[in-house]
Amino acid sequence: MGGNHTQTKFILLGITDSPRAQTPLFVLFLLIYIVTLVGNVGNLGIIAAVWLDSQLQTPMYFFLGHLSFLDLCYSSVVTPKMLLSLLSERKTISFAGCFLQLYFYAAFVITECYLLAGMAYDRYVAICNPLRYPILMSKKVCVSLLAGSYAVGLFNSAIFTGFALRLSFCGPNVIDHFFCDGPPLSKLACSDTSLNQMLLFAFGGFNKVTTISVILISYGHILFTVLRTGSVLGKAFGTCASHLMVVTIFYGTLIFMYLRPSSSYNLGRDKIVSVFYTMVTPMLNPFIYSLRNREVKNALKRTVGRMVISLPKG
Repeated sequence: MGGNHTQTKFILLGITDSPRAQTPLFVLFLLIYIVTLVGNVGNLGIIAAVWLDSQLQTPMYFFLGHLSFLDLCYSSVVTPKMLLSLLSERKTISFAGCFLQLYFYAAFVITECYLLAGMAYDRYVAICNPLRYPILMSKKVCVSLLAGSYAVGLFNSAIFTGFALRLSFCGPNVIDHFFCDGPPLSKLACSDTSLNQMLLFAFGGFNKVTTISVILISYGHILFTVLRTGSVLGKAFGTCASHLMVVTIFYGTLIFMYLRPSSSYNLGRDKIVSVFYTMVTPMLNPFIYSLRNREVKNALKRTVGRMVISLPKG
């Protein structure tokens, strides 16, 4: 049974209530979003192009395409509405729109956590067990890892959103945030939110601890292998180190936001932290994971070359 919902809409306060700061922030976040769109759409195009190259039909590029898709999705769930709010005096979002935003945001972020773990495992197998790589990372395994990531993300988000809908919203309707996130939304509830808080710790803790453990163990084995074999795999670890940097930003901010007691929330500070995992990480991912990869660039040149040759002569 749902809660007592007397609200038909919410008001999102946004990043700041200072009129003087809103235009510069709009320009900054618009630039970040444009770079995110260009980077991830370009990345998807590159992945599609290089898949025409038989040398790059590998699990790594299969996962990279879905990483770009997820980055596009969850940044687009949050950023356009925030940009509109910065320019508009009407900063409202409907009740249904708020919970749809919460559902899709949570689904895409949780899915990305599991996808990043799958990608780290893929790099571990490729570097530490190269002879068994075709067996351990077969097409069936890759599809299963991807399907499992989406299934866990969609299921977890349905649980979070379902329990949030059970809360009563019969008082203030002003959300001190730039999107409908769980913690600031719970602050508006008229009913007890302890069960929601417990679910956030239980499910959120399990998801993050499980996936970050896989990532750290995988990269730990990679580092050990690189140190043991000398400089042969140095370039491979250099790429993994940049991956780990982005993962650290993504997980560090997520853990800070969601795995702490509600009494420690500081919404002014938390909004700044939220910018990193909702906007900065999706912007960085395509450049860290693909666009600086020499194999991708070489394959793209070969693909474009073949397309140019196949064009009819005028």
